[in-house]
Amino acid sequence: MPNDPSEQPGTGLLQSLRNLGATLVELLQTRLELLATDLEEERTRLLQILFWAAGALFFFGVGVLVLALLAVLLLWEERRIGAIIALAAVFVALGIGMAIGVRNRLRERSRLFASNVDELARDRKELTSR
Repeated sequence: MPNDPSEQPGTGLLQSLRNLGATLVELLQTRLELLATDLEEERTRLLQILFWAAGALFFFGVGVLVLALLAVLLLWEERRIGAIIALAAVFVALGIGMAIGVRNRLRERSRLFASNVDELARDRKELTSR
């Protein structure tokens, strides 16, 4: 009997289970890809913060060094003092700017795995609405 549903390909319980398994594997793959993307973004953010913090420390150090040099030269010549004051001001301003940048980036806390949580919530809603 050619019209017997049990003989038609892809209509049995086994095919339904295969389709369900394939769907679950696809969902898992998508979630793992999102997880990897979130981890990469967080790693990049942390590297940027480290760069800004290192820059801030460097410029503060240079500013302090120049201010110390200014204090020494202040006792000898008066013509070079303006240049040293300007350099110290520039380096200290750069250090302050970098420190503010670090603070701002630290305030921009990313919610780790936020996209994964949102996607799982959508999946749950979709599965419960059926």
